[in-house]
Amino acid sequence: MQPASTANQTEAETAPTDLEGLIGRFREALAPESVITDPQRLRTYECDGLASYRVVPAVVVLPENADQVGEIVAACAEYGIAFVARGSGTGLSAGALPRSDGVLIVTSRMRRILEVDVANERAVVEPGVINLDVTKAAAPHGYYFAPDPSSQQVCSVGGNVAENSGGAHCLKYGFTSNHVLALEVVTPDGDTVELGGRARDVPGYDLMGAFVGSEGTLGVVTKIVVRLLRAPESVQTLLAGFPSTDEAGGAVSKIIAEGITPAAIEMMDALSIEAAEQAVRCGYPEGAGAVLVVELDGPAPEVEHTFAEVQRHCRDHGAFEVRVAADDAERAMIWKGRKSAFAAVGRISPDYIVQDGVIPRTALPEVLTRISALSAESGVRVANVFHAGDGNLHPLVLFDGSEPGAVERAEEVSGSILDVCLAHGGSITGEHGVGADKVKYMGRMFTEQDLDTMQRVRCAFDPDNRCNPGKVFPTPRLCGEAPGQRRGVHPLTEAGLADQF
Repeated sequence: MQPASTANQTEAETAPTDLEGLIGRFREALAPESVITDPQRLRTYECDGLASYRVVPAVVVLPENADQVGEIVAACAEYGIAFVARGSGTGLSAGALPRSDGVLIVTSRMRRILEVDVANERAVVEPGVINLDVTKAAAPHGYYFAPDPSSQQVCSVGGNVAENSGGAHCLKYGFTSNHVLALEVVTPDGDTVELGGRARDVPGYDLMGAFVGSEGTLGVVTKIVVRLLRAPESVQTLLAGFPSTDEAGGAVSKIIAEGITPAAIEMMDALSIEAAEQAVRCGYPEGAGAVLVVELDGPAPEVEHTFAEVQRHCRDHGAFEVRVAADDAERAMIWKGRKSAFAAVGRISPDYIVQDGVIPRTALPEVLTRISALSAESGVRVANVFHAGDGNLHPLVLFDGSEPGAVERAEEVSGSILDVCLAHGGSITGEHGVGADKVKYMGRMFTEQDLDTMQRVRCAFDPDNRCNPGKVFPTPRLCGEAPGQRRGVHPLTEAGLADQF
């Protein structure tokens, strides 16, 4: 994989800047321990969860509130220096990769849950709040926060907003965008604005919708109003073992075709099961070529009836064992195997690439067969873990980086898997984002006109290309290149819409 320190370079990155002066401003505005310049400490922040991309930032700042974020970003604007926002650093697309000549704004100290408003079914949180902590705060009132990435014990809500994160239960409940009502945002020039509103629907352009999933390229979120859902009356979970992924995929298609919408349907193949067993001893069916984890929730009578139907469809499609969780402890053990899968693969391979593509779920058998063929042809092992209900694949491409040519072969297989997804009408990412890692694939999915249109939106927020530059777009489409637009002039100001921000 190309080192990020040599990838995605722009004029802004190589231009001379007054970093010392900017650091001095930071030291005036923040506590001494909130400004990091020591080279050894800076290396702590050189990558996110995708460790194959590494860049040591010039300076790291750790604000403790929204006012400090505004001061930091305004100072960056004054000095013309780029910045990147980072939460817990659990992203898997190098989306929070720092700039060697820029500022890394780490929001991990902004961890206050400001309000749990049960009457209006919402909560107000800062961006550094851990995903699972929102549910912990709401649980005593009978509510929870639905988005549940596998990393929910460590990932931050601000990062979830940046990547529009999903999780196992997004099949029924949707992604982060479905659970955010409003955002407080610091724009790239240092202004603080509110997007959306506390009501369920707000008149005007959906600027908040543009911000969620923008991967930190439009500004820095400092406050989030999230929806809370009432905890379901009943939850039922089963684990089904199948001879192969073909039978398991057939069961998934049948369940959805019958009009059943489980809270989650997750699939793991034999290789990922092997890794999970070594890591957490989850006790999945011995000899299974694939397992399904299916969970239903809702009113008790409905869940009971539908759950019986799901069990029948699994057995009709070849399940040789169907295990129903008898209590919360058994349910947790079933999920432990699935949620540990990414980390568990480290037990069976020294290195691996976490891929993230999407296909129509009806194409599961064909696509999995093609991935198996790619693996056999290249000699590169691939473990498959995915959200089967909505066709979001997470193939784990295994390799040993110490072997000559192993990295290149793994990258080739990884890219070929995305080509297969696109050939079946899918996408290059479902929830991990583009970041720096998938920039080179954007042109395979979008036309030049598509990319230019997206860039116009980005330029409306960040005309000087200071906010997480070098991410998402495959070429440095500078705002000044747009026809009729003067470089350095904010497009919203030209349109008389500056007051919207």
